[in-house]
Amino acid sequence: MSVIRVGSAPDSWGVWFGTDPRQVPYGRFLDEVSAAGYRWIELGPFGYLPTDPQRLLDELGARNLRLSAGTVFERLHQPGSWDAVWDVVARVSALTAAAGGTQVVVIPEMWRDPATGVVREDSHLTPELWRAKTSGVDRLGQAMFEEFGVALRYHPHADSHVGRQDEVVRLLEDTDPRFVNLCLDTGHISYCGGDNLAIIGEYPDRIGYLHLKQVDPAIVAKADEQGLTFGEAVTLGVMVEPPRGVPELPPLLAAVEKLEVDVFAIVEQDLYPCAGDVPLPIAARTQKYLSGCGVPALRFD
Repeated sequence: MSVIRVGSAPDSWGVWFGTDPRQVPYGRFLDEVSAAGYRWIELGPFGYLPTDPQRLLDELGARNLRLSAGTVFERLHQPGSWDAVWDVVARVSALTAAAGGTQVVVIPEMWRDPATGVVREDSHLTPELWRAKTSGVDRLGQAMFEEFGVALRYHPHADSHVGRQDEVVRLLEDTDPRFVNLCLDTGHISYCGGDNLAIIGEYPDRIGYLHLKQVDPAIVAKADEQGLTFGEAVTLGVMVEPPRGVPELPPLLAAVEKLEVDVFAIVEQDLYPCAGDVPLPIAARTQKYLSGCGVPALRFD
């Protein structure tokens, strides 16, 4: 029988950076995520939560929280990028493992700046650069597991080279399932016009982790029509609390339940930036909504 362990993340509290005066202090995030009824969280951007393992464990333990995963970005298609990427990945993986986490969510860096819209590189990779990315991600997954004992969960992302469904499928086809599996972010898949249920159905053995998110189709359409960056779409409210957007979560969770897996499902709602009093009520309502979805595999402890 499947177990789907539901948690939340700093992202749902408007946290995108390790340090930013517009973000809530980490202590408030920890207090409120616990008060909202969650027991599992992610690290969020490195440096937001304490980077000393014992201090982090103490902060989590004081609130009856546990760590599901760390989060990091990669740009391994770029020549000569391995050392810089590995330096950050190793720090995140080490902290994750020391704090009891077993997985690290790896996200492709975006090809345009999410805030300014400045184009950093072409939105499509050449065959040579694609091979560099997929071979680099394979190498990364193997190194993370062998050195730190954490599993790589690859997270498709809007405005990146792995966002559309064809890109996600291509990544899965071109990487080694021993070292690379999917963090299925339901919101990013829908934002990029994909079909979450189709991915689950076609690649059931590659679903290693979930980010539960919904998007407003009208704002997605506006972003497409006007060429808005993902960051601009977020400020317009493209990510919405369930059940106000797409994809529908009950059938998606029911499909995952049939896979007979033990998997984390971390609630994320991109809110950056947001007022400090916004996240907690949304988080509490979302926890209540998911609890009532009628999916027996969901666990909140």
